[in-house]
Amino acid sequence: MIRTIAIDDEPLALQLVSGYVQKTPFLELIAAFDNPLDAMEFISGNPVDLIFLDIQMPDLTGIEFTRILENRPKIIFTTAYEKYALEGFKLEAVDYLLKPFSYEEFLKAAKKAEKLIRLEKAEHQEIIEANNEFLFLKSEYKIRRINFNEIKYIGGLKDYVKVFLQNEDKPILSINSLKALEAKLPEAKFMRVHRSFIVNLEKN
Repeated sequence: MIRTIAIDDEPLALQLVSGYVQKTPFLELIAAFDNPLDAMEFISGNPVDLIFLDIQMPDLTGIEFTRILENRPKIIFTTAYEKYALEGFKLEAVDYLLKPFSYEEFLKAAKKAEKLIRLEKAEHQEIIEANNEFLFLKSEYKIRRINFNEIKYIGGLKDYVKVFLQNEDKPILSINSLKALEAKLPEAKFMRVHRSFIVNLEKN
């Protein structure tokens, strides 16, 4: 089940989205909020996979809320204002539902989120126990196997990492934090030499 919350300051809109979530078999509604500040406190202490998020809200807009979230869940924006669509996609929202939207439109967006979340959960099974010699990373919607001895160094870019390989001109770009990736690398082979870089000790 995909752990889901809904945030909307309009009671009827919140009720509608919550009802849609509850009737969708692969979604689990774990909370609903009429303001983003309460939602932020909840997220800090509870795992959340997906947020259905209104944009135009007092105190903190959905756009602002998304920008300051750490370990950001998948976001589907729900709004009556089409003008925010570009900004929403810049924040890598899964989808953008324009109010009023039907259950069919909701379900299509939810299925898109489900696919991405399943991919990421598969990615978390990256480390294979076969002598801990390689890992799997998701890049461009594909899962790639990367041998540790092929890695020259890794650079961190906010929510992304760039993995530079020995025999490839272009780095592999993956949605991941440098800290999370560091935990999956063998300490004997890799060292973090800067807050933004990890090097392969056997290549330097």
